[in-house]
Amino acid sequence: MTLPTIGKVLKARYQIVQSLGAGVFGQTYIAVDVDHPRNPKCVVKQLKVSSSLPSYIETLRLRFLTETETLIQLGHHSQIPELIACFEEDERFYLVQEFIEGHSLSAELPVQRDLNYLWSEGEVISFLEDVLNILEFIHARGVIHCDLKPENLIRRISDNKLVLIDFGSIQPIDFGIDAELPIYRIPVTSLGYIPPEQFIGQTKPNSDIYALGMIAIQALTGLTPLQLKIDPESNEIIWRSKETVVSDYLAAIISQMICYDHNQRFQSAPEVLQVLQQIPAEARKPTVIQPNYSAFYEDLIENERESSSSKPSILTGIKFGLAANSLVMGLGVYSLVQNSPGYVGKEAVYKATEEFQSGDLDRAVALMRSIPNSSKVYSEAQNTIDEWENEWKIAAKQYQAAETALNQKKWSEAIQAANLIPDILYWQSKSDKLVEQAKAKIETQTQNLLNKAYKQAESKNFGTALEYLSQIPAENSTGSLVQQKLAEYKQKRDIRSVHLLQQAYNQAEKKRFDIALKFLRQVPKNSSAYPTAQVKLMEYEEKQGSQTTKDNSVSSKVSSKFSSKIESLQPEESVPQKSTTQFNHFQPGDFLQEINI
Repeated sequence: MTLPTIGKVLKARYQIVQSLGAGVFGQTYIAVDVDHPRNPKCVVKQLKVSSSLPSYIETLRLRFLTETETLIQLGHHSQIPELIACFEEDERFYLVQEFIEGHSLSAELPVQRDLNYLWSEGEVISFLEDVLNILEFIHARGVIHCDLKPENLIRRISDNKLVLIDFGSIQPIDFGIDAELPIYRIPVTSLGYIPPEQFIGQTKPNSDIYALGMIAIQALTGLTPLQLKIDPESNEIIWRSKETVVSDYLAAIISQMICYDHNQRFQSAPEVLQVLQQIPAEARKPTVIQPNYSAFYEDLIENERESSSSKPSILTGIKFGLAANSLVMGLGVYSLVQNSPGYVGKEAVYKATEEFQSGDLDRAVALMRSIPNSSKVYSEAQNTIDEWENEWKIAAKQYQAAETALNQKKWSEAIQAANLIPDILYWQSKSDKLVEQAKAKIETQTQNLLNKAYKQAESKNFGTALEYLSQIPAENSTGSLVQQKLAEYKQKRDIRSVHLLQQAYNQAEKKRFDIALKFLRQVPKNSSAYPTAQVKLMEYEEKQGSQTTKDNSVSSKVSSKFSSKIESLQPEESVPQKSTTQFNHFQPGDFLQEINI
C-alpha cells in the first residue's frame, strides 16, 4: 500500500502534516484543509487495499461508497466525528473526518490498583450512560462499532464530553467475503476488549456492550483486560475481589455486560440504560456504596418473588443466575455457564494470542496447533500460524533497523523503522523505549535548530533561518510552530530580498556599482527577488568592468601628463648636485593640483 508522505496534498486540498499510525483498517493522518481560510485540522484515513486486481478494486469501490453513506448519517450525532469527505485518488480510498481536539480516555483510566486513582461508582455510572447513548444511536442505524476501547473515546476539550471515533462500520470493506475477524490483525490496544464471538464472525450489537463493560472494570479495578484472570470452567472473567469497591447493583450490571456467552448478555444499549436509570440517586454520588453480599442476595431473591409488583426492580432485565454469579464471584464461587459448541478451541486461541503478544512465539504456535480440526476456528488458526511467523520476522527486522538507526544517531529513521513494527505487544513495548529515546533526541535537536533560526532571524538573515528550520525532523512535537515560523520567515525573507534589490537599484543609479553588487549578493536564494538579483548581478558586474576600464584610461592620461611635468623640471648639468638631491625627495601629490585633466 502506497502511503502519503508528510507534506503531500490529497485531492488538491488536504495536506498531510502528521502520521497517527496504522490500524486494522488503514493508515491514519492529521491533515490541514489548505482550501479553507482558517486551515482547520482534519483526520485523513487511507483504507487498506490488499489487491490490485481490477475486479477487486471495483468491488471495493462499490462497498466503500455504500459504507461511507452510513458514516455520513452517523456524523449527525454530536458525539461522533462528522464525515467531511470521501474520495478515491490513484486507486486509493480516503476518508476525511472532523478532528476532535482532546485526549483519549486511556489518559484518565487508572493503570494500577491505586485507590487514589480508581473511579468512583458515580463516575462509572455517568461514563456508562454517556457511551451507551452513543451506542444506542449507532446500533439503531445498523452499525456495530467493533473496536470500542479507551483509545477510541476522546474527551473533547470544548465541552468535556466523550466522542466515539474510529468506526469499524467499514470493516467488511477490508475483510472481503469472510466476515470473521482475522486474529493476527487485531490491534494490540484492542486485545481484551473484543468479545469471543467477534473472532468467529458472530459480531452482535452487544459485542460493543461487552467492550464497554471491560472499560468500566478497568476504571474500577485499575487492571487492564489482559491482566484479569478467566475462570477455567465457566470462561467468565474474574474481576471483582475484596479490594474492588463497588456496589452489588453495579457489579451485577457490569458482569452481565461482559458475559462470555453473548446470549446471556444485555441485548441492547437501551436495556442497559433502563437498568442503570433504576439505580438509586445516592449510588451516583462520588461516595461509593460498600458491598454487602448477604443483603444483596436476600434482596435479589425477594425481587424475583415479587415479579408481579407494579414497581420495577432495580435489577430489571438482569437474569437471576448471572446476578448471583457476579455476587459471589469475589468469593471464588461460580455459577454454571453452558459453553457454546461454536467456541470450541477459542480458549486455545485466546491463550495463544496472549502468549504471542507477550513474546513467546513457540508457545503460541503450539497452542494453535493443538486446536482440533473439528473446531470452527481450526482453519483460521492454521492460517494465523503462518501470519504470526511472518509478522514476527518483520517485527524483529524492523526492531533491528530501529536500534541500528538509533545507535547511528539517525533519530527520524529510528522512529520510522519502529512505526513499521507490526502490532505485537512484545516488540512494540521494546520499540517504545527506542522511540522514546529518539523523540527525546529530536526534541533537543529541534530546540537547538529553533534557537539558531531565531538568532538568524533577529539579524535579518531569514534565508539562513529557513535553512535551520528545514533541518528540523518531521517527528518533532512542535510541528505547528515550525510550520508557522517557516511561513513567517519566508514572507520576511521575500520582503528583505525586495529591500536589498531596491538598495542595489539606488546605488547603481549613482554609478556606485561596487556597492550595488554588495547588496545584490545579500539577496537570499529561493526568495522572490533572487532571479532578478542574479540578472542584475551580471549586468552590474559588466558595468563595473566598463567603468573600471574607463577609470584606468583616465588614470593613464593623468600619469602621462604627470610624467611630462616631471621631465620639464629635471635640472641642467650645471645645476649643483645638492639641488638634484633636493628634487629626489619630491612627493607626486605636491604637483597633482597643477594638472588639469
